[in-house]
Amino acid sequence: LCVGGAHLGVSRCDEATAIRIVHECVDAGATFLDNAWEYNDGESERRMGKALAMDGYRQKSFLMTKDCAHDRRADHSMWKLEDSLRRLQTDYLDLWQLHEVVWEDDVDWIFAPGGSAEALLKAKEKGLVRYIGFTGHKDPAIHKRMLSQGFPFDAVQMPLNALDAHYKSFEQEIVPICQEQGIAVIGMKSFASGDIFEGTDLTPAEALRYSMSLPVATVVSGMDSIEVMHQNLDIARNFEPLTGAERTDILARSAAAATGEHERFKTTYDFEGNVGRAAHGYPVKLSTIAAD
Repeated sequence: LCVGGAHLGVSRCDEATAIRIVHECVDAGATFLDNAWEYNDGESERRMGKALAMDGYRQKSFLMTKDCAHDRRADHSMWKLEDSLRRLQTDYLDLWQLHEVVWEDDVDWIFAPGGSAEALLKAKEKGLVRYIGFTGHKDPAIHKRMLSQGFPFDAVQMPLNALDAHYKSFEQEIVPICQEQGIAVIGMKSFASGDIFEGTDLTPAEALRYSMSLPVATVVSGMDSIEVMHQNLDIARNFEPLTGAERTDILARSAAAATGEHERFKTTYDFEGNVGRAAHGYPVKLSTIAAD
């Protein structure tokens, strides 16, 4: 279980609650922490940094944040990294990932001369980050292009849930490639940003257990309240991989809803952040829906 950073900076989760969630999760063994500057304009990073600065929690944690330089320029990426390190009150990251690789031209920009791929290598060489990767939720074809570049990614983040298995499936198309290349798989959107419960009768425990039963290093899950945190920690504590029969049952119960309408991060541009939208010439929204 990875503690999602996006929800820790929203207005319904005050700073004291966010800090408590980080501390209780780390104390319970959920030490993988996710974040990004784009989560609430840096507020999620700031709150997490405050939590990690207390009582040695940074040393107990595996900290990941993301590069939100959507022009995919190496110099901009390095500036963004230094900015995130300041907010997180640390001098290094355990994992730094290119955020929201969802646009067709992202791959060309990232691997162009002076592109963000160079920043990943530079940051790792300088000891600012231990591991490097990328995230994306749009289309397995984009992930395939990223993974075909011969670049030494350590981790890749992608949507993994019971609906994904039926539609533009990262589970079927990308997870095997990562396994072949020795790249750690990080799952996200186990609840399909909540929409999985509109189209199926799956419970939160079934949905999260499905994602956790895949060959993943961890699954990112957003927690914006103490109640949700306790729910997720209980699921993780009692986790047992799905049996073949249980997996078949969950897939059968989710099949009718798996047309893409309940994975809108794949079928619409409602989930893309404004910085990325602007960089790629897509209309900026008044608000964004959210997060990895």
